[in-house]
Amino acid sequence: MHIAMYPWFAFGHITPFLHLSNKLAQRGHRVSFLIPPKTESKMRHLNLFPDLITFYPITFPLVDGLPSGAETTNDVPFSLISHIMTAMDKTQAEIQLLLRDLKPDFVLFDFAYWIPKLARPLGIISLHYSIVCPAATACHAAPSSHLHSLKGRRASEADIMKPPPGYPDSSIYLHLHEARDHLTMTTLKLGGVPLFDRLFMSLSECEAIAVKGCREIDGPFVDYLKEEFGKPLPLTGPLIPDLPTSPLEQRWVDFLGRFKPGSVIYCCFGSEVILTKGQFQELVLGLELSGFAFLAALRTPVGAESIDEALPDGFSERVGGRGVVHGGWIQQLRILKHPSIGCIVTHCGWGTLLEALIMSKGQLVLIPNRGDQIHNARLMANTFKAGVEVEKGEEDGLFTRESVCKAIKTVMEEDNEVGKGVRANRAKLRELISREEFDSSHIDGFIHELRTLLK
Repeated sequence: MHIAMYPWFAFGHITPFLHLSNKLAQRGHRVSFLIPPKTESKMRHLNLFPDLITFYPITFPLVDGLPSGAETTNDVPFSLISHIMTAMDKTQAEIQLLLRDLKPDFVLFDFAYWIPKLARPLGIISLHYSIVCPAATACHAAPSSHLHSLKGRRASEADIMKPPPGYPDSSIYLHLHEARDHLTMTTLKLGGVPLFDRLFMSLSECEAIAVKGCREIDGPFVDYLKEEFGKPLPLTGPLIPDLPTSPLEQRWVDFLGRFKPGSVIYCCFGSEVILTKGQFQELVLGLELSGFAFLAALRTPVGAESIDEALPDGFSERVGGRGVVHGGWIQQLRILKHPSIGCIVTHCGWGTLLEALIMSKGQLVLIPNRGDQIHNARLMANTFKAGVEVEKGEEDGLFTRESVCKAIKTVMEEDNEVGKGVRANRAKLRELISREEFDSSHIDGFIHELRTLLK
């Protein structure tokens, strides 16, 4: 089979599309990966099958207001992300020509809602590839969701706080500050099209919805989405990438090697989350207050020039050799695999959560930031009771150093009764989804469903 890929211009989307490409190429299938030109060079090292996965650099359109050289959301502040989407929408004519010339059997996309109308006349099957947790998609993007089903009026905060009719899990809900932020996102226009309208059109117009998930975690939400949209939902499984061949950097080997197994906190907030300086300081002060050794991989916060400048006064001297706050790229899979890691403080990105569940035995402390991260956190903390969510203010949504410390101690202190239950549930969940054949069986099943769509 021949599959084309066209992900949203964000590393958090491009990377899982490429992980799926590698899994498909490993089984002999050909992949044409459509990608902005400068971004291609940054992703080339993740292409494990260059004989079968071909990058096709597309012309990045000029858009007023975008800085020269910007191609992805990583290159611009949040205020300019809409311009990146405008650029993507302006590639329609080039994508149409590429699809006509390449003649793939399938094209997988996410935010480019116009792909199905280009693909259909060419006899190409289009699949929306959802890299977020199905619980989030089911809550806010399905036809029965409050954003689409309320006739004649705009959804209110009270509407958004509760799940839609028929939603399979009442323990997944939004707090007031989350509902307020969510309503703000409904008015956010990306390339002139509201975000949730774009997502809804993408899901509605495609022939099938591919989902990064598995029945063991996502079963009820997959069934709900299948009923809501009335189309196939092939599952790719968690798609954890293979460990890189390069060993862990010596500085991290030396640092982590000084501590007992299961005694270090790894704090990671992904490539997209940028905290305010105040919340950044509360987070690192919470790590310090816990008394445990820690390694934090965070982006420089808003309003600061560097990580060092953003750290609280006297922080580096106080934590000495037991704590590091790192602002650059880090070998996350290798870090998660290290035996010293006993706790993972995470922003709850779906990819990071799945990696943490499968690659590490560390306990989960959950600090969702926005969007689907909230549903991911509730799924782990409320549905599976396999992690502890950090308490935030109901009105302002802010966490404190004390709430961060409390959550860490809950999962890390052996005599904590709540922690005992969480650790047991976390171990059960890991055992369920980390079997050696788990990932490969899902990919094989996904390929079988693609073949079925071709018939």
